[in-house]
Amino acid sequence: MRNNEVKIQKTEVLSDNWYTLRKITFDFKKHNGTWETISREAYDRGNGATILLYNRKLRTVILTRQFRMPTYLNGNESGMLIEACAGLLDRDNAEDCIRRETEEETGYKIHDVRKVFEAYMSPGSVTEILYFFTAEYEANMKVSDGGGHHDEHEDIQVLELDFDEALGMVKSGEIKDGKTIMLLQQLRLEGVL
Repeated sequence: MRNNEVKIQKTEVLSDNWYTLRKITFDFKKHNGTWETISREAYDRGNGATILLYNRKLRTVILTRQFRMPTYLNGNESGMLIEACAGLLDRDNAEDCIRRETEEETGYKIHDVRKVFEAYMSPGSVTEILYFFTAEYEANMKVSDGGGHHDEHEDIQVLELDFDEALGMVKSGEIKDGKTIMLLQQLRLEGVL
């Protein structure tokens, strides 16, 4: 279904180096009935999925730590970010993607995943929808050290943290990643841990 109050006039590709950055010029009908011509940039990197692994008995969660250049450019002195496992869908569906990414990044081969919601994370400039999952893990599900793919320049540290400690790290500012905060809060709201 298309919005009759939006008429795209021109689309220009500004960059297709890694993913695609486009400049879109469009006419938009405002709520007062007048039309306005607007230009916006939209970065299309595809959709993604994220997951928070938790162990109900131990009251722990699995998170990752890795270097994120955009955070480094915006005040994160080390550039290191603690976050939930995540990845781009590529051609997979969200559930298959998150199973693959979980094993690659954390080393856990998970069985039952549960989709909790989906959200646009930065809708002012990025087209991505992110699918959010949770799954229980046990020590016997660990099949490798994880760490990501070296050919994708990933150098991921796997962290097993006490759930309350992880929530405290949100409050202290040690965890600043939006998707991770949302998943930790979701487990708290559900009373899972």
